[in-house]
Amino acid sequence: MQKSEEIIIAGFGGQGVLSLGQMLAYSAMIENKEVSWMPSYGPEMRGGTANCIVIISDTRISSPIITKFDSAILLNQPSMDKFEKAVKPNGLIIYEESTVVSKPRRDDVKYIKIAALEEATKLNKKQVANMVLLGAFLELKPLVGIETILKALKTVLPERHHHTIPVNQNALTRGKEIVQELQ
Repeated sequence: MQKSEEIIIAGFGGQGVLSLGQMLAYSAMIENKEVSWMPSYGPEMRGGTANCIVIISDTRISSPIITKFDSAILLNQPSMDKFEKAVKPNGLIIYEESTVVSKPRRDDVKYIKIAALEEATKLNKKQVANMVLLGAFLELKPLVGIETILKALKTVLPERHHHTIPVNQNALTRGKEIVQELQ
């Protein structure tokens, strides 16, 4: 891993934006890395906008408040509109293809579109679309191991949802496979 990775994850409430960020953060802590997780969401429980900033570093993090990111995981068009310009040149943007309808505008970042919702539907659990995106992201930027993500799931998910860990694992694997197929 490089010295640090600054990531913005954004979408509508209910798309698993904050839990995706939490899983990354918990996983990095399990691997003894420095971590910052800063959520931001509107007053709406579902349907309002939500985003979180995750910083994973080998060294101390000076500030969790940043405006430029190495990577973005974007789950809808409003998030693309807002955060596309905030990704550093030569950065990475992974996005959900069914909800980002306008073609990305920049030519100095790498874009990867993933049919995460479609893949999650094939797994009979549309709620794991965020995990498909996370698997794709980790294939390109292996900041933490998949096995560590699975450990983090046990912390992030309430115990009553632990039965969904196998389908979450399948979603992570499918995200990684999609990126492998694209390359």
